Amino acid sequence: MTEVEKTLTGFGNRVNSKARKILKQKDKNTSGALSKSLDWDIKQMPNSIRFALVWEDYGEFIDKGVHGKGGSKKDGSKWKKKKVFGSKYKYKSKRPPKDAFNGWTIRRGIAPRDKKGKFLKRNSILYAIANSVYHTGLETTHFMTTPFTQEFKSLPNDVVVAYGLDLEDTLKFIVK
Repeated sequence: MTEVEKTLTGFGNRVNSKARKILKQKDKNTSGALSKSLDWDIKQMPNSIRFALVWEDYGEFIDKGVHGKGGSKKDGSKWKKKKVFGSKYKYKSKRPPKDAFNGWTIRRGIAPRDKKGKFLKRNSILYAIANSVYHTGLETTHFMTTPFTQEFKSLPNDVVVAYGLDLEDTLKFIVK
């Protein structure tokens, strides 16, 4: 492994470690799937190196947030939208699928009861949660954006130093 690859590996590890910590702090990782999916990929090419952070597709929505549709409830009160900053994502007419919340409700122990104390049907709960998310949106967490920005500040200098060490090693090899 070259010094540049070692530097990028350290960068990826630090970003993902901080991202996992933020997910845990903000309680956005109930199944653990998003946290476990955080990884990075380095591909060495003849004239360049490609570095990419990778995670579950839905992680983008958790990081950036999704603007809710808003509107009024049946009782006439307004839906309170979540705080979303700079996200291009928004609910317009298509609601999130209710089944996407099935495992989440189980892990959270959500099992509401009616006025008589009977458990509500799971479909009713899932629909209500999907409807709420549609109207209120998903709050911006910046679980990946913040650590990436923090760690990237020192990355260019680190890569230059690592590249210099790699170049030095190559020159020593050539001279022998």
